Amino acid sequence: MHANRSLSQEAYQTIRQKIIALDLPPGAVIDEARLQTDLGLGRTPIREALQRLALEKLVAIIPRRGTFVADIGITDLHRLFEARLVLETLAARLAAQRGSEAHWQTMAAALDRIPAADPVPPDLLIAIDEQCHAIMYEAADNKFLQDTLTTLYALSLRLWYYSLARMGGMREAILEHRHILAALRRRDADAAADLLETHIRTFQANIQSVVLGATAGNGNF
Repeated sequence: MHANRSLSQEAYQTIRQKIIALDLPPGAVIDEARLQTDLGLGRTPIREALQRLALEKLVAIIPRRGTFVADIGITDLHRLFEARLVLETLAARLAAQRGSEAHWQTMAAALDRIPAADPVPPDLLIAIDEQCHAIMYEAADNKFLQDTLTTLYALSLRLWYYSLARMGGMREAILEHRHILAALRRRDADAAADLLETHIRTFQANIQSVVLGATAGNGNF
């Protein structure tokens, strides 16, 4: 049983990354047999992984039609950021109250990986941003909030990959985490929440300008 859970987790992590990084693009048919061959895993771990990804809204399983990578429509895009804005600022407030210096040292180490000047590899910026948010979610010490935000962040991350070629450098946006970190360290919940709200609104504006421009009347990207 334990081995099967490990294989299921391996399948989940790999397929999730393929979806987020657009190796499996929105709307694509998911070929389970191909995944079994590519990942060297059996049918059960793949099925379990896809069921989990369906719960996270990254996969759509349609009876008698098949399994597809989920699309995100324009309305979904607005709703996604609407939810993140409220929940991320709540996480910032809780993290300021409950986080430890060990959390903040880990976040500082992640931010120290940002080079002093552009250009910075986009994958590095994405990895640092994801780590900073994950640390804050953990520091908030609320499992329900952490699980929800991890799911929402993955959906946002897919949009980031989609928009990379048109967004330009995001180094300054990621450096905003240094100000957020300073507020978290001094346990200033209001400042941390305000700074994080600005960070998310800026990210939302950049993503929406790209996605809305690319869709131009098409409801999905």
